[in-house]
Amino acid sequence: MLNISQNTLNKKVDLSGYNATKKVFHRKHYKYFNRFLKIFAVTVIVILFLPWTQNISGKGYLTTLKPDQRPQTIQSPIPGRIEKWYVQEGDFVKQGDTILFISEVKNEYFDPNLVARTGQQIKAKSMSVTSYEEKVKALEIQAEALNSERSLKLQQARNKLLQSKLKVQSDSIDFEAAKTNISIAERQYNRVVQLEKEGLKALTDVEEKRLKLQETQAKLISQENKLLASKNEVINAKVEINRVQAEYIDKISKSRSDKFTAQSSQFDAEAQVTKLENEYTNYSMRNDMYYIRAPQNGFINKALRSGVGETFKEGDQLVSIMPSGYELAVETYVKPIDIPLIHQGEKIRIQFDGWPAIVFSGWPNVSYGTYGGKVVAIERFISDNGKYRILIAPDPDDHTWPEIQVGSGAKTMALLEDVPIWFELWRQLNGFPPNYYQPTTDKIAKSENK
Repeated sequence: MLNISQNTLNKKVDLSGYNATKKVFHRKHYKYFNRFLKIFAVTVIVILFLPWTQNISGKGYLTTLKPDQRPQTIQSPIPGRIEKWYVQEGDFVKQGDTILFISEVKNEYFDPNLVARTGQQIKAKSMSVTSYEEKVKALEIQAEALNSERSLKLQQARNKLLQSKLKVQSDSIDFEAAKTNISIAERQYNRVVQLEKEGLKALTDVEEKRLKLQETQAKLISQENKLLASKNEVINAKVEINRVQAEYIDKISKSRSDKFTAQSSQFDAEAQVTKLENEYTNYSMRNDMYYIRAPQNGFINKALRSGVGETFKEGDQLVSIMPSGYELAVETYVKPIDIPLIHQGEKIRIQFDGWPAIVFSGWPNVSYGTYGGKVVAIERFISDNGKYRILIAPDPDDHTWPEIQVGSGAKTMALLEDVPIWFELWRQLNGFPPNYYQPTTDKIAKSENK
């Protein structure tokens, strides 16, 4: 009642005699309730001062620790057409096992004897290279022979020049002797003519000396002609030397030109042989690519190209394979505001989807069904989902992870500092991030050693 009236009924009427009043206004229960409130208040105060482990939660999925252990697709480096499948989805294959066989779709590779024909072309071109090599050797021998012949010809021409010079000397001496003889003949003729005038010599003597003088003059002219002819022979010998040199220079130059032409053809043939050998190797390797083989031991997940006769381009995905041997890891994502609190080597608690667990995020020691992990890699650049990717490996000091398929979901909790519960409640109510901290030097050294 509001008790606003001046006429107070509770003072005029005694209600204690009624049974209902006794049951309602009995004060004994106040005692237990107050005791309960006191115990509850003390318990709450004690709980508020209990330690609470700050944590960063995240969602991720199971993957493998190493990139070569993750699911992969098999591509064909060449375009082709599917001819035959040797496996089906779910089969286990070993490294090198044939998965499917393909055939060519490009017309330049249709010839089934392409490799053999290319080998024949290589042999033909190799023989051409050998022919050019022999031709170069023959031209070298020809050039050497021309050099030797030029030396002999020049020596012969020089000898002839020397003979001509000696003949000029001989003829010049004879010419000088003829000059002396004509002087003597002229003096004798003049003396005989003088004596004939004085009557001391007969006319026949004069005629005889005149005849001798004429013979001497004729001989002088003959010797002069011989001398001039000898000088012409010297000139001819010099001309011959120049001609021989010019002739053999032309021959040797032509031989060298033919040699260089043959060498050029040889190098071109060698280049063609190298190109054909390259094509031969490429064709041989291309034939091996008709069989798509397993790169490692694993299970066939899914055929991305099905049927027979279906064509595809180079680089198209044909089949998906999951390696049989792998090390499990968890890939999770953390908000950018929490990434400064994550360090390599930090302890992580993991709850796997489909695996029973009772989780107390602040009290990891009393949680059930969670497994330990350790941060092994932190992405240095933000992912497409706006978070940073963290890779977590099993903690060797904790329980062994259960056998779960790769790709299963997982929830992670990164354990941070221990704080009182009241501080954590205050932080959560105000929306503050967890306490920023750096791991100790000993912790960093242990993680690096591992």
